[in-house]
Amino acid sequence: MLELRVLSPITKVFPLDAPEPCAPRFTGLLNEIVSFQIAYRLPEGTPARPHLRLEIASPVPLRARRVKYMPVRMAALPDADDNYLAGKKPGLYPDALIEIPAHGLRALPGQWRAIWFDFAPEDQFDAGEYAARIRLIDEESGALAGEVEVTLELIGAKLPKQTLIHTRWLHTDALADYYGIEVFSEEYWSITENFVRCAVEHGINAILMPTHTPPLDTRVGTYRTTVQLVDVFREANGYRFGFGRLRRWVDMCRRCGVEYYEIAHLFTQWGAKFAPQIVARTENGMERIFGWHTPASGAEYAAFLDAYLPALLDEFEALGIADRTIFHISDEPGADDLPNYLAAKALVQKHLRGRPIIDALSDPAFYDSGAVEHPVPATDHIEPFLERGIPDLWGYYCVGQGVNVSNIFIAMPGARTRILGAQLYKFDLKGFLHWAFNFYYAQYSDYPINPWLDTDCDGFAPAGDAFHVYPGSNGQPVASMRLMYIQEALQDLRAMQLLESLSDRDTVLKLIDEGVEPIRFASYPTDDGYVLDLRERINREIAKRL
Repeated sequence: MLELRVLSPITKVFPLDAPEPCAPRFTGLLNEIVSFQIAYRLPEGTPARPHLRLEIASPVPLRARRVKYMPVRMAALPDADDNYLAGKKPGLYPDALIEIPAHGLRALPGQWRAIWFDFAPEDQFDAGEYAARIRLIDEESGALAGEVEVTLELIGAKLPKQTLIHTRWLHTDALADYYGIEVFSEEYWSITENFVRCAVEHGINAILMPTHTPPLDTRVGTYRTTVQLVDVFREANGYRFGFGRLRRWVDMCRRCGVEYYEIAHLFTQWGAKFAPQIVARTENGMERIFGWHTPASGAEYAAFLDAYLPALLDEFEALGIADRTIFHISDEPGADDLPNYLAAKALVQKHLRGRPIIDALSDPAFYDSGAVEHPVPATDHIEPFLERGIPDLWGYYCVGQGVNVSNIFIAMPGARTRILGAQLYKFDLKGFLHWAFNFYYAQYSDYPINPWLDTDCDGFAPAGDAFHVYPGSNGQPVASMRLMYIQEALQDLRAMQLLESLSDRDTVLKLIDEGVEPIRFASYPTDDGYVLDLRERINREIAKRL
């Protein structure tokens, strides 16, 4: 017989480490995903290695996926703290969530494996308790190898609509390069839609739109695969634009439920020194008319922006999305880049008709000088921005946020990723940004990588930082445990907002800080129990007020 253990969703199961079981009882609201895991193994020394068939009897829809171990070479950066799993050592770590194949699951003697389950009531069930029975059957003998019963308690309330603007940048060139398809082919559109829909289903409601190829993570003098949506025509009397592909993009995003549209950065990353790559049809055919050879403040690019931005805004207004567009100047400018940034902003702000400009940066001088009204500081540099009481503040994390703060590295405990929800609530952030939903390249996009084999972008970033999803067969994204933790964090945030609407903000804040040192972005309880208990207490308080 198998040894089975019911686990919380934030437990990460390693083959040789016995996981800590939890009570087989979970609570949730009527319209949220409620996840848990089951770990299983054969006793040490068992000669058999059976295939197992999973059988589920559940009144509430219950999806099952197996947890796949992924290779991790670089678990953390050298200066990382100690709140990582497996001693930050290279090895196999649980992460990808794979659909269970027709031939079932394999059990191994003395080695733990895990199955990830999602209850999905989808607002179709009443409040109450629902019991699910899960059985593992030996395919060859038909004998029962193990079974458990799990209870879901649904509380009679619904999560409110997500108000946080949440973006994790989609890189469609990475999809084209990984799958070996032509940009803007029908296959490209189909695969892109699959990934956009996956992002939205997991709480990402803003999508980076490649009006022109985003000038991100690109080595100076080199270019990423062109994914420019807007057709540009350079003619004798100026510029003309075509928006057919952009309209198709917006239609796709609407089908998927996208709410906000981020426009590709209008100047190069790390300082706004150059123009982004822009291709156009000219008298000589298709040409790269702007790029690394074009100074950001040059008259030629300024003249282009004077034509491009008004045309773009007119199109957005015609499409009815102008009030949901977000613009960027340059990603992560440093203190020395302030003059460049101000010069670049002066070229574009006059055309944006009051649309917000946000940029990831961590020097308060950009805000203090008035250069940026909507800064997006990194979570390990956010304190000075919080002290200034900046309205509608955003935050972000990326490669460098690996000391004390939350992030999505594979080697981080699940609780460390999920704590973000409580932090977003406590500090009332309006938006959150991450640089890579699916960046399947080495550093600076020098060459593609296979994320199934290379989870650290060939030594560039801690494993998992560059993508939340794996590229699956048939152009389908494969979710990670980390993407599910982000979804759970956002559900926690919405549950806290619901409780606030039923009581007041102080009630929720007291629950967050009850019994612990006041939570900050770089200081919070690191044990699994805190984040799980907090959500349970939030649920109980909601139930009491219904």
